Amino acid sequence: MSIMSGSGRVDPNMLAQTISSNIQRITLLTNEIQQMMRHFGTAQDTTDLRQTLQEKQQKVNQLAKVTDKCMKDFSALPVTTEQRQRKIQRERLITEFSNALAVFQKAQREAAKKEKEFVARVRASSRVSVSFICYTWVHAQTQSYDEAIAEEDLQLIQERESAIRQLESDITDINEIFRDLGMMVHEQGDMIVFNSVVLAIFIRFLNISVDFIHFYLLVLIYLG
Repeated sequence: MSIMSGSGRVDPNMLAQTISSNIQRITLLTNEIQQMMRHFGTAQDTTDLRQTLQEKQQKVNQLAKVTDKCMKDFSALPVTTEQRQRKIQRERLITEFSNALAVFQKAQREAAKKEKEFVARVRASSRVSVSFICYTWVHAQTQSYDEAIAEEDLQLIQERESAIRQLESDITDINEIFRDLGMMVHEQGDMIVFNSVVLAIFIRFLNISVDFIHFYLLVLIYLG
């Protein structure tokens, strides 16, 4: 979808539609991520599942960055006679974008937690296997097989730790976007409607200290 008008200028309506569409895609992908995470620790918890999950997380992260850029462009549009309508539209988009990111980041943190728990279990299991090899008389061929399993465990640990590092990097990216949104609100000096949805997220994030940046954003929204 092009956001340029026939005159070569940015079309505010098309830009708003692009932002809204991206927010919907972020919400949809986040729901899919949450559904997939429910299979962690079950028979359906496979390498393919986790790879697909990681790909979806990367898609959301990229969408979030693109949408952040669009929000900046939308906030920077020149003042017109439609300023009041655009202000209301911007306030709605910032709120919806913030809410979608809050849910996604919560899923990111939960995924990172589960990955760390998985790595810890594999490490513990591998240590038990190695100890058994060291203190039990076994045939050389059997010992070689057990050592091969330990190598597979090591590779699995390295893959999951790489995924954890990527998740933590993505969480930092989302923090930056929260900061951008907070600055947009601050620079515009607007009072965004502090609705019940935002209030619920404010309370949730304050209580569990998920992210100070999001807390800062919501304070700016409330204070205008």
